[in-house]
Amino acid sequence: MNRPIEDYALLSDLETAAMIGRDGSVDWLCLPRFDSPSCLAALLGGSDNGFWRVAPAGGRTCTRRRYRKDTLVLDSEWETGTGTVRVTDFMPPRTKLPCLVRMVECLSGVVSLRSELRLRFHHGRVVPWTRLTDGCTVAVAGPDAVWLSADGPVELLDDEMSTVVDFTLTAGRRLSLTLVWAPSHRDGLPAPLCVPAETALKETGDFWRHWSAKCRYQGPWREAVVRSLITLKALTYAPTGGIIAAPTTSLPGHIGGERNWDHRFCWLRDSTLTLSCLLRSGYHEEAAAWLEWLVRAIAGDPAELQAVYGVAGQRLLPETEAPWLPGYEGSRPVRFGNAAMGQFQLDVYGEVLDALWLSLRAGIELPAHVWSLVRSLMRFLQVHWRDPDQGLWQVRGPARQFVHSKVMAWVAADRALRLGGLLGVEVPDVWWAMRDAVGRQVCRDGWDPRQRSFVQVYGSPDLDASALLMPGLGFLPADDTRVRDTVRAMRTLMRGGFVRRYAGDGVPGAEGAFVSCSLWYANALAATGETGEAYDVFERVLSIRNDVGLLSEQWDPDQRRQLGNAPQAFSHIALVETALALQARGAETAESRTIPESP
Repeated sequence: MNRPIEDYALLSDLETAAMIGRDGSVDWLCLPRFDSPSCLAALLGGSDNGFWRVAPAGGRTCTRRRYRKDTLVLDSEWETGTGTVRVTDFMPPRTKLPCLVRMVECLSGVVSLRSELRLRFHHGRVVPWTRLTDGCTVAVAGPDAVWLSADGPVELLDDEMSTVVDFTLTAGRRLSLTLVWAPSHRDGLPAPLCVPAETALKETGDFWRHWSAKCRYQGPWREAVVRSLITLKALTYAPTGGIIAAPTTSLPGHIGGERNWDHRFCWLRDSTLTLSCLLRSGYHEEAAAWLEWLVRAIAGDPAELQAVYGVAGQRLLPETEAPWLPGYEGSRPVRFGNAAMGQFQLDVYGEVLDALWLSLRAGIELPAHVWSLVRSLMRFLQVHWRDPDQGLWQVRGPARQFVHSKVMAWVAADRALRLGGLLGVEVPDVWWAMRDAVGRQVCRDGWDPRQRSFVQVYGSPDLDASALLMPGLGFLPADDTRVRDTVRAMRTLMRGGFVRRYAGDGVPGAEGAFVSCSLWYANALAATGETGEAYDVFERVLSIRNDVGLLSEQWDPDQRRQLGNAPQAFSHIALVETALALQARGAETAESRTIPESP
């Protein structure tokens, strides 16, 4: 049986990530990058697909666990019949090679423990050759080599299945186990194995505390905001600045179904919200790095702009299936790569131009060719803004006239005009005409007078939570009657107090409510003056974070469990944005209450 998704905590070295359960088992690890093949894949199968468990002998769920304040260092404690033990897990920010350290310390009594490492390269499929050298176990398969060492007098025992370390600690004693990946052709002991675990722990904790201290948010939800920002940083591929949607693939939106996608890539739909989140929180450097990644990734013919790219900006992300993996709780197929790379999504043009405009306003230095880029994107949109597309949610079916896509075409024209003003350059008259034409069409064809709401697709009565973004995008003001009516209509998408993204899409199996959509709803409620309900919705979302503050993509309010890939950047970005919006709204309300009436 797979553990619940909410049982997993995240570790990251800013180039890859590990998912570790409450039982002390690392069940997902891709090396050396987020998008590399996994070498531990029990998350999508079972123990035969690879895991690394460090826990008291006999194994069970930890008694308690937490991240150390403002860090990505995880402490898990077990209280046993003979004593108490703590396992501290962390990944030092990458310098050369990826490294995962597991420091075990006995806090009281005497505790017998076991470390069992079962490596399975190429996504849980390939059993490596193992050997002992320089006091370490080395597992090799193809291009990959993983080294495991211990800093105490223990014996590493290998069989055909696993590397096992059995040891006993008394109060005050500790043992550290370090796993390092290196190219299999490389000779000699990897450098991270030469760094004392205590030194690596101090440096890792200091790094995260220094980074977290930059957060400007000082409101009532600071703990949740900082944890979300740390998660966003953890999902950043440091060499390029690209931010992945999630470190996992194929965690299902419907248990036992086929809503299983690979999210280990970078989506352009996240561009503006990511930049806004980072800039408003005080992380100018990360925002600039994300923009640089964005500009490099989209270089080329505007007609070939993709919805999703790899962490290095690569375009080819071919989608394949892994029949050897049974899937999380039997949810098949398990997919690697993402076919959304080949879809036409009109909204990404607006996302890019909105990101450029936001960056220029924030003082981020833009490339010298930025105006040439703007003109190139607008030339394409002038011809193609009327075309149908797959929409924000990358619906797998015929292209349609999605309302949100048209709104983002309006945003593209609007931001191009604003960029021209900021840059002091002349803008073509046709851009003004295009913006007005798109706006008229959306208000005419995207509005359902019977439901008094904007809809998902022209001519359809179905609703879509993306309409909640309209006031934030500036398409219509929050006090517009159509916006207020649309926000009220979104209650029909609610399920157990949370908002679904839409009613359905033809893929078998009902998915959960989308965390980000529930947060958009809270934001829209606040913008339209429904502050009390906005607070209630926001607190409801906070209540479904797991024990270490992480959110997945979706929530099943019936089974009360997380669904979808986790942790999800989109969810955590929306959390930060909503906390900032509610804080600003609260400040405005407080200010209005303190202004005395004129005599």
